[in-house]
Order: sequence, then C-alpha cells, then structure tokens
Amino acid sequence: MELGIRSPVHATLFHHFSNSLLFPARLTLLNTTSSSFMATHLHVSSEEFDPSPSLAIGQHDLLIVGPGILGRLVAHNWRQLQEYSGCQVFGQTATTNHHRELTEIGINPSLKWTKASLKFPYVIFCAPPYQSSDYLGDLRLAASCWNGEGALLFTSSSAPYDCNDNGLCHEDSPVVPTGRSPRTDVLLKAEKIVLEFGGSVLRLSGLYKVDKGAHAYWLEKGIVESRPDHILNLIHYEDAASLSVAILKKQFRGRIFLGCDNHPLSRQEVMDLVYKSGKFSKKFEKFTAGTDDPLGKRLNNSRTRQEVGWEPKYSSFAHFLETI
Repeated sequence: MELGIRSPVHATLFHHFSNSLLFPARLTLLNTTSSSFMATHLHVSSEEFDPSPSLAIGQHDLLIVGPGILGRLVAHNWRQLQEYSGCQVFGQTATTNHHRELTEIGINPSLKWTKASLKFPYVIFCAPPYQSSDYLGDLRLAASCWNGEGALLFTSSSAPYDCNDNGLCHEDSPVVPTGRSPRTDVLLKAEKIVLEFGGSVLRLSGLYKVDKGAHAYWLEKGIVESRPDHILNLIHYEDAASLSVAILKKQFRGRIFLGCDNHPLSRQEVMDLVYKSGKFSKKFEKFTAGTDDPLGKRLNNSRTRQEVGWEPKYSSFAHFLETI
C-alpha cells in the first residue's frame, strides 16, 4: 500500500496492515444458506493450535497469514466462491489480542506454528512488518507452507516505486534503490523472497474504508503538517480483497501486480470530497506545510485489470463517498 503520508499515519496506512494478525488460526468453511457463519467443530482454547501433519488439506484450501481487515475480507470472498464450496481457510496470528472476535466468527485462533508441517495449495501473506521481529523469516516460513499447486501471493505496497514528483507509475515502473529507506528495503526483500518461491506480488496503494485511511486520520487531527498538493492513490479494502482473490484464482507465477482505483487525488482534493459529502461529523481544518516536501505519484493499473480480469467495486474515492 502506498505510504504518501507522514508518520504516524503510516501506522494507519502501511499496507492494509492495520489491525492485522500474524500466526495460526483455523477457519472451517461451511456450505450453508444461513446468513450467519459457524465453524463445524469450534474449539475455543487459549492453547496453541497444533497443525498436525495428519490434518487433511483440500485442493482449494487457503492459508492467510495476517487475518486482519484485509485478510478477513479475503477469507469471506474465498468462501463465497461456488467452485470452492466446502473449502477450509486457515490463518496465522501474531498475538492473542483479537482471538475472542476471531472465535466469534468461527476461527480457532492460536499463535505461530513451530514448524511448517502443513502444505497448502493457496497462501496469501497480509501481515505487517511492524508486528514482527523477523518479518523476512516469517515470510519464508509462510512461503514454505505453499505446496506449489495453486498460488502464493504477497500483498506488498506501492511505496517502493521511485517517483516523488506526482508523475505516472505503472506495474513495471522503476523502484527505489536498495539502501535509500529501511521501509522500502524490507518490502523489496520480501517481494524477492516470494518471487523466488514462484509466488506473485500485489503492490497495494492507500487502503481505506469509512473509518480507516488517510481521510479518517486527517479528520481526527484537524490540522495536518503536510503539503496539500501531494498526490495519493487509493483502493478500498473490499476491492483489495477481491483483487487478491482474483489473482489467487488465476494461479499466476512470479508476477507483480498493482492495486489502485486509477483515480489519483491530492490530499486537498480528498478532504474537499469528504467535506462536500456531508457524511462525517468531524471537520478538517487545513494542511499547513509548504512546498518543500516531496510530492507523490499517479498510479495506473490498467495492465493488472486486463490480465486478471478485474474491476473495482468503488471506481474512485468520490464514488465510495456516494455509497455511504
């Protein structure tokens, strides 16, 4: 996801990584017409789940490393696929902070596995770097859990694209050189690991929903020390999830994709739209920084859309605001 905003908003926007969870929880999926979801064998325990090698893994089962906001949406979309009816979705969490709510939606949560004793046909890694002391090691472990049959996908960020003048970027645009930023270094190293395993990478722009994202952070702050003409690129969490599932289904190998809505906006334009929508009770006042700060980039993912066969539910941030 794109990081065009100063800290601490990076914690909110860093890659759909907000509210994410890192190591394993099991989600058993049912083929049911009920609007509510319940696991077939729900075992609520504070003890670690032991992923016994004898556990049967089906040809459409999915492992999600980091079932936070994005990961849960991916799980929801995956189980809606009629051709994958009866599949299982597994997850991995880093802490027990969200275990109660996970059990309430049919997930049996626990902490990380001691070894990669199970192999899955589909694996997606959605976990954030800031929650791990060995992010690259965690990613290698997740990749080693892939059996090489379906697909392996790493949801990365558009931050590594080397552009800070509001210029145009697409899937194959140059990335920043190694050593310029520890933040982009870890993402590029993570991408390399996944690509070497034969997996694919989805670079996501700024994730948002009604109460999370740049607009929500700025509304909370009121006055923000950032230049207003910096260009942002956005994608709704639901669209990031649907794109991830579409890529997994296509079983790509060694590819880099880009997730954005193709409607870049300046920071000021984002907040003008928020104000004009009349949908938010809080009021944003202003950006105060001058013109010395770097600008952003204008992302276009037309190639991704064509190759994956995907279009977003929310074609733009303005379109999203019209729906709430």
